[in-house]
Amino acid sequence: MSRISRRHFFQFASSTLATLGISQLKFLSQAENYGKVLAQSTSRKLALLVGINEYENQPLRGCVNDIAMQYYLLNHRFGFNPKDIVILTNKKATRQGILEAFEEHLVKQAKPGDVVVFNYSGHGSYVIDSDPIIKAFIDPKGLSGTLVPVDSSFPNPETGGVVDDIMGHTLFILTSALKTENFTGILDSCFAGMTTKEEYTVRSRPSGEKIKITPQEKVYQEKWLSRLDISKDEFVKGYQSGIAKGVFFAACQPLQLSKEVKILDFYSGIFSYLFTQYLWQETGTPETVIKYLNKQIPPRFRQDPLYEFKAGTKLDSQTIFLTENSNPVADAVVTEVKGDKAKIWLGGLNVKQIDGLTTGAIFNVIYPPEKTTAKLTFESRQGLAARATIKGNIEPGFLLRI
Repeated sequence: MSRISRRHFFQFASSTLATLGISQLKFLSQAENYGKVLAQSTSRKLALLVGINEYENQPLRGCVNDIAMQYYLLNHRFGFNPKDIVILTNKKATRQGILEAFEEHLVKQAKPGDVVVFNYSGHGSYVIDSDPIIKAFIDPKGLSGTLVPVDSSFPNPETGGVVDDIMGHTLFILTSALKTENFTGILDSCFAGMTTKEEYTVRSRPSGEKIKITPQEKVYQEKWLSRLDISKDEFVKGYQSGIAKGVFFAACQPLQLSKEVKILDFYSGIFSYLFTQYLWQETGTPETVIKYLNKQIPPRFRQDPLYEFKAGTKLDSQTIFLTENSNPVADAVVTEVKGDKAKIWLGGLNVKQIDGLTTGAIFNVIYPPEKTTAKLTFESRQGLAARATIKGNIEPGFLLRI
């Protein structure tokens, strides 16, 4: 199914932002009045992309590739200005770095009507929230889904410990403070346990009821609730009420595993690769893209992506990222030109097409339309980055078809 019931979606911790439902009444109205934004005459498209491979324990291999795929998609397919895309990878993706970037780049800058995207690829986990109100009204065990920054720890779930994770509560408070409804969250992580097999790695740090969140995380939440003039009771009521902003995508269903795999000669989250490749080729809605992904992911992986959107809206009928496509569908894009050589990004090709590329294959320019006589001759490839020889006047940003 492309969607699940709201009750089950709340139980799905890997969709951290989407599961936390502070959306109604006082909370959202006050959140929208928070802070000041930069003066600007036109709407903007802002993105924060986070990908972490270099964990000290249980490193991953495909998260930075996920972010590269998303960057080229947003920039060249959906018209995001590179200056409005903040990327945090590996050592830069600390707890403080992620929170500061969300505040400074998204909360403080987004105006009503702007488009905002947050993409996270990395480990997810569970922690214990000892707050009695949370236990009484949210989860009897106090379990809360988290994202695992690069500087968080990996304690033994049997003996327990304190971690510097970013709780879903925290991320949702920040998301609710955005002054635009046009928000898209994309999370390629899970909380079903760490598993490594020959054909995939799971993006989840082992968790348990003895793993606790650092006190500074709760202080941070309280600071923001105070800024927004929201009481703890109001927070809990909002949490239970529904999705707050836009649309949220998650890599898998509850208790399933979000997997990264080797695709030809590079690693990626299988969800992230198929998600971005599809959107190079289609003007998709949340429903159509999820249907496509669920058909494409092999049944043996037991991974069924899902989405959820704010109750009472019709976001399921709108295009991805809630923005009109500024460029046509394409197989590839020119990213760099030096002399008669070019680098091209093969984000729109499927695995079979990439694997079938041979020296001498021709890429034709399809955009801009006045340059369609120009061509590129394929030479070599590493991952999704290729080299080609130019014939005609070629510039970075030109879209290609093979």
